[in-house]
Amino acid sequence: MNLPTPDTTPAAVDVAPAAAPAAASADTAAASASADTADTAGALQLRTARSLRRHLLAVRVVLNALLVLALLYTVTLTRVMLIPLVLAAFLGLALNPLVAAGARHGLPRWLVASVLMISLMAGIGAGVGLLAQPAIGWFHGAPAAIRSFVPKLRSVTQPLEAANRATQTLVGGTARAPAAHPATMAISAWDVVSTAPKVLAAVLTVVLLVFFFLIYGDSLLRRLVEISPGFAYKRHAVEIVRSIQIEVSRYLLTAFLINATLGALTSLMLWAYHMPDPLLWGAVAMTANFIPYVGAITTTIVLALVGLIHAQQLGPALLPALTFAGMTAVEGNLITPMIQGHRMRLSPIAILIWLLVWGWLWGIPGALLAVPMLTSVKLITERVRGWGWFAVMVER
Repeated sequence: MNLPTPDTTPAAVDVAPAAAPAAASADTAAASASADTADTAGALQLRTARSLRRHLLAVRVVLNALLVLALLYTVTLTRVMLIPLVLAAFLGLALNPLVAAGARHGLPRWLVASVLMISLMAGIGAGVGLLAQPAIGWFHGAPAAIRSFVPKLRSVTQPLEAANRATQTLVGGTARAPAAHPATMAISAWDVVSTAPKVLAAVLTVVLLVFFFLIYGDSLLRRLVEISPGFAYKRHAVEIVRSIQIEVSRYLLTAFLINATLGALTSLMLWAYHMPDPLLWGAVAMTANFIPYVGAITTTIVLALVGLIHAQQLGPALLPALTFAGMTAVEGNLITPMIQGHRMRLSPIAILIWLLVWGWLWGIPGALLAVPMLTSVKLITERVRGWGWFAVMVER
């Protein structure tokens, strides 16, 4: 008797649908776990990349600071060589338009440069010879002038001295008069002899550098442009060099003419007020005005002291200083901005910081060359990619 065989197919069919959701859920869980792992790994890589960028930025800041300090040390260490070089470069830029104009009319560059240098040296020599004697006279007569100047301030200092004596009496019991130390100021012949070679060497270095800059400056610039890679770079370099050369030359010549006019007007004003040595103080005003703000303040103080030494009453003594202060106020706020234009106007904060830095590094020559250097750097950074922020920061 044959029994019917049980059919297991439906059971198998029933089990398969039940196992499918479990497998799908396992795959989903595995995919979710792998996605979480990938997200975690990506976040970790992102944090690592950000931390690496911060570390690289910190290292870059430290390296830039070390580079700036190294440059400042190098500039200070080599100032004996750099000061004549920078001064000659600016003089060459200022005189180059005259040499170029002569070359356009068919004159040799060496001939025009020679005539300019001879005229410049003759003018400076005549000025030094004219002003040397009154300057030495004021220098040697400074102690006597100070002794004659002090009694004029007695009415101002007498109450302060009385208060000082009263304080010393209350504290120490007896007021003691301060010991008088006579001021001595003299220049020996050995000082002149030992200093003359250094001065002559510096002057000769500047003269030769200016002369050769005027003759070979354009050929040197052409060679610098020729070594630039690619035609686009060459054209860009030519545009930058030519624009900087023209604008710096225009700025230097304009500044010299403005300061020379101010010095001439100062001399005429002092002559009208019957002040001693008006040409000397006019030359001082012209030279000091190359240092913005500080030069005008210093010249005003000097003229006030000279007026107090020369005049007997306070009003006539301070009148030349007040007149010069009014002249410099008009020149600095009206004439110079109108002539130089907006592009050449610099921020007073930037000027004072730049003067402080270069005066600290190079002394008085650094203070005189600071503003031309700042103007040149501003013109360069306006045209160099990535440095436009500096031109924006120093502009008024």
